Amino acid sequence: MSSGTVFTIAVNPKIPPRLLRLEELANDLWYSWDRSTRSLFSRLDPSLWATVGHNPKDFLKRVDESLLLRAAEDQVFLANYNSVLSAYDSYHSEPVRNGATAGLHPDDRVAYFCFEFGFHESFPIYSGGLGILAGDHCKAASDLRLPFVGVGLLYRQGYFFQTIDNLGNQRVTYTDSDFEDLPVAPVLGDNGSEVRIEVEMPQRKVVVKVWQAKIGHVTLYLLDTNLAENSPEDRDITHQLYGGDRNLRIKQEILLGIGGVRALRAVGIKPTIWHINEGHAAFMMLERMRNLVQEGLDFASSLEAVAASTVFTTHTSVPAGHDHFGDDMMDAYFEGFYRDLEITREEFMALGRVRGSHDFNMTNLAIHGSRFQNGVSKIHGNVSARICRDLWPQIEPEENPMAHITNGVHVPTFLAQEWPDLFDRYLGYEWRNNMCDTDYWSRISAIPDHLFWSVRQTLKSQMLYSIRARLAVQISRNHGSEAHLDRLLRFTDPINPNILTLGFARRFATYKRATLLFDDLDWLRRIMLNQDRPVMIIFAGKAHPADVPGQDLIRRINQVAQLPEFEGQLLLVEDYDLRLARRLVAGVDVWLNNPVYPLEASGTSGMKAGINGTLNLSVLDGWWGEGYNGKNGWAIKPGPENMDMARRDKEESRDFYETLQDHVVPLYYTRDKLGYSPGWVKMAKDSMISLLPRYTAARMVREYTQKFYVPASRQGALYAADDFSGAKKIAAWKAFVRKTWEGVAIRRLDTPRKRISFGDAVQFDVAVRLNGLQPEDVIVEMLICRQRNKVTLREFNHIRFEFSGIEESGEHLYSLSLTPDLCGKLDYYIRVYPYQLLLTHPFEMGMMVWV
Repeated sequence: MSSGTVFTIAVNPKIPPRLLRLEELANDLWYSWDRSTRSLFSRLDPSLWATVGHNPKDFLKRVDESLLLRAAEDQVFLANYNSVLSAYDSYHSEPVRNGATAGLHPDDRVAYFCFEFGFHESFPIYSGGLGILAGDHCKAASDLRLPFVGVGLLYRQGYFFQTIDNLGNQRVTYTDSDFEDLPVAPVLGDNGSEVRIEVEMPQRKVVVKVWQAKIGHVTLYLLDTNLAENSPEDRDITHQLYGGDRNLRIKQEILLGIGGVRALRAVGIKPTIWHINEGHAAFMMLERMRNLVQEGLDFASSLEAVAASTVFTTHTSVPAGHDHFGDDMMDAYFEGFYRDLEITREEFMALGRVRGSHDFNMTNLAIHGSRFQNGVSKIHGNVSARICRDLWPQIEPEENPMAHITNGVHVPTFLAQEWPDLFDRYLGYEWRNNMCDTDYWSRISAIPDHLFWSVRQTLKSQMLYSIRARLAVQISRNHGSEAHLDRLLRFTDPINPNILTLGFARRFATYKRATLLFDDLDWLRRIMLNQDRPVMIIFAGKAHPADVPGQDLIRRINQVAQLPEFEGQLLLVEDYDLRLARRLVAGVDVWLNNPVYPLEASGTSGMKAGINGTLNLSVLDGWWGEGYNGKNGWAIKPGPENMDMARRDKEESRDFYETLQDHVVPLYYTRDKLGYSPGWVKMAKDSMISLLPRYTAARMVREYTQKFYVPASRQGALYAADDFSGAKKIAAWKAFVRKTWEGVAIRRLDTPRKRISFGDAVQFDVAVRLNGLQPEDVIVEMLICRQRNKVTLREFNHIRFEFSGIEESGEHLYSLSLTPDLCGKLDYYIRVYPYQLLLTHPFEMGMMVWV
């Protein structure tokens, strides 16, 4: 071989005219949830399809032209091709009458900002759950024909590729993507030139190129700074997802938030509803406010106008997980904003702070600049309300504006193809139009058990084939012998997949406790190594390159997996990605999840497992806290939050062992003459019946639309009407309330009665010092409920007092005549809080005074 310079030239095939629309299919991420489309490419050259990582666009640049010419004459291939095109054209042309857009104005448009988007393994601009959720949100918005665009960053390096060596050390490899191989295209202006914008950084401007990706009916706009006009430092802003230091992070977040607003303006899109998925994009609010101030609106009114149409979703369960930046860094990057917003530095900093805090917190900015906020499960909504309580200091967390919408998953993406085939036969083709109908899905019970079990076993076999292939590569690279590989794979038998298989696959963060099952290895041995009832556990996942404790978890799993007695029954598979995830959630028998309560914001992998008939065994945290019904899986009750961590781990691991030993293993191996467990099949059916219609992304996006998007559209329009008169009015009113509220007080005038007879009326009188406010500026109310050992404010009845006059002292009098309709001991409270009809949430000001 010559030692001269190696030159490379790419030779791309010419696609035959009859197959030209393959390029259209390759450039629409519709393929990420349409298996028939992906199969079309795979059928041409299965080996190349695997080599290019299932990337249709890259595939079409490398496939042999002879294969394309042959396919253009192959009647079977053409029939499949035409069938795919027919489905594709129907999806894009036929309106869907699903009521999902009811209440939206014809001119409404949702702009959805997120730091990462996960659609398919061929488009690596995601790392994990946040990105997959964002991708599913876009897919469901497309399915529902929601007027919707996404905004993100186009990374050269998405998340890393992972290998694991013999010692369990995680090895990280980053690979730059060639954008020509990704399903993206530059956005072109009316003159045919590429759309570019500029974003200010200290002492310079960064030029940004705008790309677009098509996701069915949805367009995703992606920003890229890797341009010759920029310095090497600025070219690197969009180089790597979750890379670099705090300085890089603030630049990425400025680019996403401020650049995202400018990009939408440059392409002519005028959103009426703005949704930020996590706080990374919160700088978007500053840019929108600056635009309004430049148009003549004052800062306070511009804040109200922007917040009225903004939705903020938080995914973080611990205060330390929220992005924050120091004052010096904020001064360096935003000093110009103080002037542009016509406010002082202190007023600007207050947007990202609460009392007692020092750094500029992106979650605080997101809440100050939005009027619709939510967590991503019922438990997480409550946790977030507590974490953010200082933003509404006088409001109890149970009543503050932090709501919740539980996450969902895109069923067409994650439901294995074998299930639709079975549903078509036993549920009818209309099941696709009844995705959220809980009553409809009870029909799964009528599917014959043996056919249901057959599908489960088929999916398990496919999963085991994938595991064997990955482990073969893994062992070979680590210089393992064929004999060792045979020993390692002796239980992963796709021909006879009858060993109970558990799966644990997710990011290796310490709070997810991947190694909880190793708390008592002797007990685990007794459970797993029973020759008559063996158990196999498959682990997969990545730890952030900077997360040393997370990488230690991988080493510990590898260490236990290499113990002679566990060899072959405890497997650690490297490079967890979307493709492996789809195999695992559909193929294992039981999906494990054991986070530290309440740190699992939602979690969606268990949902993906549940809709495929895989049973969940999970701590009652995140979505499982509301999804578990006693017969669709197993639950581990978490210990009290204030319990010592070591003791908590000990008690919850014991609960896991007991559940596995006494319930999971016996049920799986209680088989009838047909070779399966009827009880297991019944529970798997119950899992699908209860989870599939409730935890779909379609349900999630419908909830966002009706709960947030429609109200945000109306509130935004109300505030903007008549030269922003609504925004000006509410801003002036709030300013006056903040100035006077400290002097507001309430006292009781009547003598409290201890006992009455049923049917008696009771008179309540209070005097309120309004300190300059008018009676219509406040609500005085009673909260009353039957006494219980433990209640929350949401269980109270709310009864308003009536204004009845003014005392000589200037106090305002309020009265209430009440005839209780309950017997027993009643608890009641009396309070006053500010009120204005224009408020989006009654407690958004965070002010309240109690008797």
